[in-house]
Amino acid sequence: MSYQVLARKYRPKSFDTLVGQEHVVRALTHALEQQRLHHAYLFTGTRGVGKTTLSRILAKSFNCETGITANPCGVCDACVAIDAGRFVDYIEMDAASNRGVDEMASLLEQAIYAPSNARFKVYMIDEVHMLTNHAFNAMLKTLEEPPEHVKFILATTDPQKIPVTVLSRCLQFNLKQMPPGHIVDHLENILGQEHIEFEQPALRLLAQGAHGSMRDALSLTDQAIAYAAGKVSLDAVQGMLGALDQSYLIRLLDALAENNGKALLDVADEMAARSLSYKSALQDLGTLLHQLAIAQMVPAAVADDLPEREQVLRLANVFNKEEVQLFYQIAVHGRNELALAPDEYAGFSMTLLRMLAFRPVDGGVLTQSGGTGISPAPRPGNGMPSAPVRGTVPATPAAPAASVKTAAVNAASAQQNVTNLITPAAANLSAASVAAPTVTGGVPAAKPMSPAMAALAAARAASAKAGSTTKPAAAKQEHDATALVTSSVPVPPVPPVASAFPAPVSAEAITPVVAQPVAPTAESAPVRTPTTARAAQEMEPVGMDDMPPPWDDDVWQASTSAPESATSPIPARNFQQASAVESAPSVAVSEAPAVVVPAVTTVANVEPASMDRTLWSGPVPELAWDGNWPVLAASLPVRGVAQQLAQQSELIHCRQDGNAFVFELRVPLSTLLSAGSVDKLSAALSERFSKNVRVESKIGAVELTANAKAVADREVRQQQAEQAIQNDSFVQTLMREFGATIVTGSVRPV
Repeated sequence: MSYQVLARKYRPKSFDTLVGQEHVVRALTHALEQQRLHHAYLFTGTRGVGKTTLSRILAKSFNCETGITANPCGVCDACVAIDAGRFVDYIEMDAASNRGVDEMASLLEQAIYAPSNARFKVYMIDEVHMLTNHAFNAMLKTLEEPPEHVKFILATTDPQKIPVTVLSRCLQFNLKQMPPGHIVDHLENILGQEHIEFEQPALRLLAQGAHGSMRDALSLTDQAIAYAAGKVSLDAVQGMLGALDQSYLIRLLDALAENNGKALLDVADEMAARSLSYKSALQDLGTLLHQLAIAQMVPAAVADDLPEREQVLRLANVFNKEEVQLFYQIAVHGRNELALAPDEYAGFSMTLLRMLAFRPVDGGVLTQSGGTGISPAPRPGNGMPSAPVRGTVPATPAAPAASVKTAAVNAASAQQNVTNLITPAAANLSAASVAAPTVTGGVPAAKPMSPAMAALAAARAASAKAGSTTKPAAAKQEHDATALVTSSVPVPPVPPVASAFPAPVSAEAITPVVAQPVAPTAESAPVRTPTTARAAQEMEPVGMDDMPPPWDDDVWQASTSAPESATSPIPARNFQQASAVESAPSVAVSEAPAVVVPAVTTVANVEPASMDRTLWSGPVPELAWDGNWPVLAASLPVRGVAQQLAQQSELIHCRQDGNAFVFELRVPLSTLLSAGSVDKLSAALSERFSKNVRVESKIGAVELTANAKAVADREVRQQQAEQAIQNDSFVQTLMREFGATIVTGSVRPV
């Protein structure tokens, strides 16, 4: 007798012996016991999960001589014939090879006849999604209302390709993939019956290679028995499947733990010498990292029969949880990117080096260590708190911006505050953080924050108080004497806390251009700084949210009126401080001299316009044109670079040269003359005037262009729209009764 493969020899013959599909078995068993029989069943799932097996068991349940039952006897003629595949009234049809409408019509013609020696005629159509649309349409009516003696069982691996009209006529059961544990148990049972020696790790490897298919697992087991000459061992299965020895992965993780880049590349070179698959290596590395994460989070879930259990538990204590999660993500992405790498070795080695380069270290400090990789700062073990690393600022409870200004009790602490806050900003914020000043008088020190954060927090508080009642005299003295910080990053305001001082006082925001503090003198200690009327008028009705950002120099300069007096110690762009000073009465300060920060104004070097500003003006009677070049340029039917050439150039001269008219243009950029834009513009002008027009150009600064005219028109319409909103009676009512404000820049003309 010829050898019968394990997948056929041990095919389940009843619902009790079916593995891994309990949810389907339960539904079918209850339906058979209650005699609630449907006329069409659809089994879906990947290959080798039991679709054909279920259909045969269900056919035996329908036609068993003992009656319709969920437990067919398996010994009657009908059960034996169905198991042997020779039952007349059980027809298995492969839709992949019988997919046309003719085959389906022939099957349906036979369906009207009663079964020969059975209770039901069962049609099992495998891979039903392969049928053509005409074949599906031909079977719809019969599938919906078949004869009482006909049952349809459909099976497919791709239910998405089946028309919904067919799905709605069937009871659908989705067969799930086999878990590795179920496969291992089933293989143990079969190998025990076959009296074949095996190793438990080898069966686990076979279950992983089957990828959820029981038939694939049995086929691989057949192959392993032949490969190992009768004994299924781990070494034999690894050699047969080309699986990676786990010792390579353990060495890789040990090298990562030691931050040894050379050891990582040595392992990669050894794998290359043995022609091992790097894609499989990254897949197995991801599996090992997954086991490490389980060992760290749920130690009890680590399988006792795991071959590398001791190594997994050891490495789980070596790495932090964040490191394992990062390594897993890098391994998964590296496996997907192997096809994009120059070669698999480069992709694999770069993945390992990426783990080394982006390894998280407490405090974010990494130091170079010779040629062995990167040596991190000492790390605590799992579950231990991290110690602060040198160069960083430990977290402290939040403190209000008001407590920062309490350092103005004496002149020395005020000057030290300014030095601590301004110096890092002058160095382009190169320091990681600035330590909080120590405050005397029983007031706790403020939370250390960057100068930018402290400045804007203080500026928001000052803006909120700009329109309120007059400040107390003592608070005003502190306010005008020592509150100087810089700001360029928006942060939310910090709520005040209880203080030993009479009233909280906020620091004022100044210009981002910062210089070193100058020692105060009698002449350089003004009580208050005069500001322009325009700045005070603009800042009084609006809040801090309406101010332009401090880094937008153009907006600040546009919003500033005439320069301040040379004796003014505060820059004219400091609208917020100026407004706050104007809103308070003048108070002489003698206790704490003011710290003067000289303003530095930087003007961009702009190339002056061409000295030859002679432009064309006047009409051109020969062309019936009024000579307005910006209007003409905006109306020409050109696109792309030619359109930019027309709208960003100005007309120097228009003359007639024989039968042609020459338009001499001044162009700001030479790039506008590329891509044939001059020819396109000449063609558009020729079509516009119905005469031969030639365009000549020269490079130079321009002023009177169509683009400049459009910008000017937009500005006029914007001013008109803003004025209309300001004069609207309803808006004025909202501002007067509810304190509403108009957000600058939110008004758009229609």
